[in-house]
Amino acid sequence: MNRKITVVMADDHKMLRQAISAVIAQHTGIEVLAEVGTTDDAIAACISHKPDVAVLDIDIPGVNTFEAARTIQARSSRTRIIFLSAFTLDRYIESALKAGALGYVTKSEAIDTVVRAIHAVAAGQCYFSPEVQSRIVIDSSGPSLRPDAISTRAASLTERETEVLRYLANGKSKKEIAAVMRISVKTVENHVSNLMTRLDIHDRVELTRFAIREGLVNL
Repeated sequence: MNRKITVVMADDHKMLRQAISAVIAQHTGIEVLAEVGTTDDAIAACISHKPDVAVLDIDIPGVNTFEAARTIQARSSRTRIIFLSAFTLDRYIESALKAGALGYVTKSEAIDTVVRAIHAVAAGQCYFSPEVQSRIVIDSSGPSLRPDAISTRAASLTERETEVLRYLANGKSKKEIAAVMRISVKTVENHVSNLMTRLDIHDRVELTRFAIREGLVNL
């Protein structure tokens, strides 16, 4: 008999997380090993359980979700990543792909879609919601954002700079950012300086407004 596909489910909306987990549990070929509400708990659960698939909401508390995905794959190489989000911003899609995700499902779709995505990704295939699929290309090197995707000032930022910007916009101090990202305060200051230069924004309040406009943080 074939082994069940094992899953860790991470979403900070408890009712949604439980609803998705309940639907997944109805499928005898899939087993939910853990459901958590933060990226830190998702990392811990994946390291502990070594699931086949981790379904991660993009906007949940804890370390940056894309960084969490990289950590999970580094500590549990068998685990494949599916991102779940209400947003289909180019930056989210690009960051998801760079983090090694094989799936990206929008919350506007039926919950059963997550089940289809889990089966596909567990088999080493890609699964993207139609709105996401239309903005990427898949070739021999894997999926990537279409070259004609809309470019913004935010697109010029490195992943690390974007991560720092998210934390700044969420009100974290440089010391707090350094602790979460496990880097020095001086490195955080360098990232902030680079952010301001690249974006031509020289005020933290304006940086926050920019991050909100770009959909990098939730209101």
